[in-house]
Amino acid sequence: MATNQKTLSDAFYETLKDVYYAEKQSVKALKKSAKAAESAELRKAFETHAEESAHQVERLQRVFEIIGKPARSKTCEAMQGLTAEMEEDLEDFGSGPAADAVLIGCAQAIEHYEIARYGMLKTWAGQLGIDDAVGLLDETLQEEKRADELLTQIAEQANAEGAGKQDEAEAPVQAKSARKAA
Repeated sequence: MATNQKTLSDAFYETLKDVYYAEKQSVKALKKSAKAAESAELRKAFETHAEESAHQVERLQRVFEIIGKPARSKTCEAMQGLTAEMEEDLEDFGSGPAADAVLIGCAQAIEHYEIARYGMLKTWAGQLGIDDAVGLLDETLQEEKRADELLTQIAEQANAEGAGKQDEAEAPVQAKSARKAA
């Protein structure tokens, strides 16, 4: 029994369905992250990128139209894992000094996944001659990279502040331990 060989076109369509699912989940995760963020700057970054991501979903729908295929989602196991990890971290860190730093780390894991996928889809679209899709995918890729850069900037500040608060909280414990050791 002969099986049909899968083509790059098949891989493009399957990955497009995967990213379509992932991007819709990303919108939900960003909205949840915005509500949980303690920093006003981080909350604004999440809200802005949630709006941007909603437009990215629309761009993906246009890519489906360009290739003449229905806009369908395929469950993205990677995104499910990343969002589950975020949920767990939200429960574990809630509203402590490290909460925003942990949220940023989760958001960046999602951004890095999306950057990898959009970069790959853009390359494949170019190889397949789907020139109209290349521009759409590149537009989203650049937005994802900017979101990641902004999160890095916010993280550097949040991590420094979180470490400072942690050091202050641990100082009495460390002083007590030092007295016992002496």
